[in-house]
Amino acid sequence: MAATDTTGGARPSVVCSNLDVVYSVFGAKKRATSTEGEQPFVERVLARRRNPAGVGNVRRVHAVKDVSFVVRHGEAVGIIGRNGSGKSTLLRAIAGLIPPTGGRVWAEGNPSLLGVNAVLLTGLTGARNVMIGGLALGLSPREVRERHDDIVEFSGIGDFVDLPMSAYSSGMGARLRFAISTAAAPDILMIDEALATGDAEFQARSRDRIAEIRRDASTVFLVSHSNAAIRDSCERVLWMDQGRLVMDGPTEDVVRAYEDSHRKARA
Repeated sequence: MAATDTTGGARPSVVCSNLDVVYSVFGAKKRATSTEGEQPFVERVLARRRNPAGVGNVRRVHAVKDVSFVVRHGEAVGIIGRNGSGKSTLLRAIAGLIPPTGGRVWAEGNPSLLGVNAVLLTGLTGARNVMIGGLALGLSPREVRERHDDIVEFSGIGDFVDLPMSAYSSGMGARLRFAISTAAAPDILMIDEALATGDAEFQARSRDRIAEIRRDASTVFLVSHSNAAIRDSCERVLWMDQGRLVMDGPTEDVVRAYEDSHRKARA
């Protein structure tokens, strides 16, 4: 299904053309065959000792399959689907973190990927992470210092900013990560489940921050299992299933179709 253009003909920001992503998982365990199951116990133990890490057992995962779409400046696009449907892999391919196996990805500007599992320097204080993160976003040291108080206030970590990140709860770390990543409006902001972190007040402020970024004519991608967050933040949705793009269209149309498919599957 083709998406409705709600951007007034703005120029493209991200183009995916027949995108394929295949990666290898090393040490993947294979299911035992009936013959292997009859192998004597001692032989099985010795085989594990000879190859404890499962070296040579490689499984290829076709995570994204022939996906094509065009996103324009000013759009906020949600990506939905079951676990393992290829949502996060798609984001990482757009961000340039995973090379395409086939097809092409084109992005105007520098994509910034904000993920709940993004690594922070836990041995450093929150304040040092604010500086390092701000510099990584392209801000000057002076600009980071000017925005420091706003970042800390938005994250709600208070005096913990002067403590090592290892002293933070997972929620505190995720809130600070979000505050740092959105301190400068990137050309393309990609958020992977970040809005699921924090209380209702923080989630509301996060949605407001995304709206501010969109007003600066940037592009936003949001991966979330919360259909409410998708409805609140996006006017267009991509539905992924088993690596394929099932539907691309206005938020309510796609989310309703996705919810209907869940109901039919449970019936």
